[in-house]
Amino acid sequence: MSTEADTGLVVRAAGGALWRPADDGTVETAVVHRPRYDDWSLPKGKLDAGEHALTAAVREVTEETGLGVVAGRRSLRTEYALPVGAKRVDYWLMRVVGGEFVANQEVDRLRWLPLPEAAALVTHEADRAVLADLGRTDVPRAPTLLLVRHGRAGDKSRWEGHDDLRPLDSKGRRQARRLAEVLPLFGPTEVFTVPRTRCRQTVEPLAERLGLPVQDLPELGEQEFAADPQAGLAVVNRLLSPRGTPGVSVVCSQGGAIPSVLLSLGVGRPGVAARLHPPAAKGSVWALGGRPGELAADYYRDFEADPDAPESAPGSAPVQAGRTGSAFGSQG
Repeated sequence: MSTEADTGLVVRAAGGALWRPADDGTVETAVVHRPRYDDWSLPKGKLDAGEHALTAAVREVTEETGLGVVAGRRSLRTEYALPVGAKRVDYWLMRVVGGEFVANQEVDRLRWLPLPEAAALVTHEADRAVLADLGRTDVPRAPTLLLVRHGRAGDKSRWEGHDDLRPLDSKGRRQARRLAEVLPLFGPTEVFTVPRTRCRQTVEPLAERLGLPVQDLPELGEQEFAADPQAGLAVVNRLLSPRGTPGVSVVCSQGGAIPSVLLSLGVGRPGVAARLHPPAAKGSVWALGGRPGELAADYYRDFEADPDAPESAPGSAPVQAGRTGSAFGSQG
């Protein structure tokens, strides 16, 4: 007779490694005490039905701590055995930007500590691995550029007007609305688009939600980048440059430009001699931070429901982070 463990039951959860600058130039992190388990851990919780892991991570952190956070670099995935099956937890690094802790049923204490003290206090070895990732200095903790591929825009061969004017179709408009729901978690401060109707329509709902203008950025258009890639890369390097105050730029571009930009930055498949073009599906997002050689590159195929969340519809939530060119791929 088979058990749930035999069938590979996986409970999906997500959480965050919180951080804030310390007076000495290092960072502090927050760990929480859960009275139900009498342990010290990182805030996390299970995905709701139809929920993406990133939105679940921010929701659970906010519910457990009362703190306002901005999502940063994708961190580690941990997995451990349950009495039946296993629990898989995806973590993001999260900068704390406000709020105040109030004890609740899930968490009765929260402590801000330097990373070494936090690592010594937490109960579970998996949390120490996530804290070690938070302490990395070779890649930034947060992106400064979200590179978005426009949503679906129908069949090009059936569009009778100028291709620059081809609009989003019904699925593309749904993708744009979903991006407007999720991308604010990264704390965008400016929104750009290449001069194509489908690109502008992809980020207009986001800009409206944020109260920001949509600014033209022609250098990263498909034709413009092919004609003058150095001008396009100069723009990308400017947007990746360290900033005096935290902020993320959103740029909507096209499938003929985004992979070329990524290859120029050194993002490629690990272990493959001939560098293959990185993926850039319609409606997808690359979250980039740092410079070539010290670049964090997270790929989000979409932000639909996680396929392993309870009772969720089929979807995919591919995300990856690492040094330049070290990893990217698809989960789900």
